[in-house]
Amino acid sequence: MIHEGPVAVSAILQQLRTLVREVKSRAYVPYSGRPAAVVLLLSDGAWIPGVRVESASFSLTIPPLQNAWTTAVALGRRDIVAAAFSEPVDVSSRAFLEELGILPEVECADLLTASPEALPGLREPLTPFWNGQLTLQQGIPVARQVARRAWAPHSDFPVGCLLQLKDGRCIPGVNVEHPDWTRTLCAERNALGTALSYGITPAAWQALFLSCLKDTQGTPCGACRQLLAEHRPDLPVWMDRGLENPPQILRVDAMLPGFFVLQ
Repeated sequence: MIHEGPVAVSAILQQLRTLVREVKSRAYVPYSGRPAAVVLLLSDGAWIPGVRVESASFSLTIPPLQNAWTTAVALGRRDIVAAAFSEPVDVSSRAFLEELGILPEVECADLLTASPEALPGLREPLTPFWNGQLTLQQGIPVARQVARRAWAPHSDFPVGCLLQLKDGRCIPGVNVEHPDWTRTLCAERNALGTALSYGITPAAWQALFLSCLKDTQGTPCGACRQLLAEHRPDLPVWMDRGLENPPQILRVDAMLPGFFVLQ
């Protein structure tokens, strides 16, 4: 959906509402059965989807706004000019953005925007992939590069990962901190949430590459292990062990035996 030249604000807002309804179908909600989605509009007209991703461990559920925002950071973009919601904007979503110092100045029931008179025309969705296709051997060095996009002002502990697909393309993820630490998301869940928001199912995932720049013994936290295990327990995780050592490789289910599932 590409529009060149000035487009009426009302038309753009309507297009955002249409997009978010389409994206909503990608939500992973096996427990509540209540899909939800967000579309973030960037300053150049590209947009980023985010969907609700539920977990059998309910407190680990990823809300759609957090999902979309962390995708934006991992892709090197923070220039959000509008956000469209599949449900009425709640206090939590508004506070999430205000605490980050972005949006909103203008609010509708399902839309937030900082400057409605200057919204760009919608273009294609922002691609979720790192540049090019990678081999397994290239994964860890590139994950180190990805980690430099992490937003970790509180911990100063940058983490980067790549979720590789079977065709060699990779989805980046970084840890994205928030003034409210309960809204912080790790790199691994960031990449997982991005994949699901773009409609890329676990059957297409091949491997996960993880690099903790300040810890050569870093591994996924328990929350990330749980979410990964719910979607791909057999997924190989390659963990950076520094420049002098080969990566450590373990399957997700080996890192979290007996992970929790709801029958």
